Amino acid sequence: MEYRSGGVMDKPNTPSLRYSITRIRCHGLPRTFLYGGHDPGVCCGSFAGPVLWQLGYPDQALRKSHDALALARNLSHPFSTAHALFWAAWLHQHRNDHQALDAVVEESITLAAEKGFSQRLAQGTILRGWLMVEHGDTQAGIKSMVDGAVAERDNRAPSVRIDVYYAAWLAEAYRKTGRAVEGLKVVTDALAGGRQSWYRHYDAELHRMKGELLVQLSHPDELQAESCFQKALAIARRQSAKSLELRAAMSLSRLWQRKGKTAEARQLLAEIYGWFTEGFDTADLKQAKALLEELTQEGKQNENSLLYRDRYLFYFLSQRHLSCFSLRCVGVGEGRGDLRGVE
Repeated sequence: MEYRSGGVMDKPNTPSLRYSITRIRCHGLPRTFLYGGHDPGVCCGSFAGPVLWQLGYPDQALRKSHDALALARNLSHPFSTAHALFWAAWLHQHRNDHQALDAVVEESITLAAEKGFSQRLAQGTILRGWLMVEHGDTQAGIKSMVDGAVAERDNRAPSVRIDVYYAAWLAEAYRKTGRAVEGLKVVTDALAGGRQSWYRHYDAELHRMKGELLVQLSHPDELQAESCFQKALAIARRQSAKSLELRAAMSLSRLWQRKGKTAEARQLLAEIYGWFTEGFDTADLKQAKALLEELTQEGKQNENSLLYRDRYLFYFLSQRHLSCFSLRCVGVGEGRGDLRGVE
């Protein structure tokens, strides 16, 4: 998956992918498995899914992923199928579709074990561990993720491009199990690795996850967390990574909501949510909609409270004014303390 922007590989290069897919499809390029050991058409189609997801098109991403997997199966080339399965799993994980992810991961692990694809086997193990954490088997799940990541790195050259995903998934697992300090170390190391390379395409998600972990510390650092969320927003906007921008906006909105900044939180989230034209059945957009409705309701309650307060204040001041006016009209007896009647 290629990401280039100003000399730094940090922005989804959709035109390059579309050109490559079109050229392979229309010009009848001979199939070759020398490129990375898998078919170039499957490769481009598989990468199109994650790119389109990050750009904010989760439904189109799913269609591209399905097409790539179908092409790999039609070619009857196991390594191309294993490649397509991993990136399909990546997409299902980001769409938070547990059922689809479970099916693809199990197929991937079975194929990798049968054919001896050690790297793909390790990747499947990582994602299986993530699912285990999601389903409540936290200790075994995290162990599976850590073991899988170690095995995966032992079977390939170092690749920050892939490692950042594992770091984010593991950090999320640590967050869900209350192990914020360990999660922060994983994210900090991943961000440092990105700064030493050209791969910055996942920085927004890593900064967002860092903010979520800072909030979960025994002594939450909400100021630093807000800075992380703001940084995640800025990076996602620069990269046009709308799905990551939505996640960052939700995290910041929740923090602002806790601080009583309901109106600002709603405006921030409404702007990015309103950009989307598809994927409304995905977990992120469902959560964003629910949070927007919650913020809207809170905003109405706050408005009603202010209105009630203003009315009460007006009533109180008006009654006080009338009392003072009555006293001035009636007057007080000269030194006797009795009130004179009004004629």
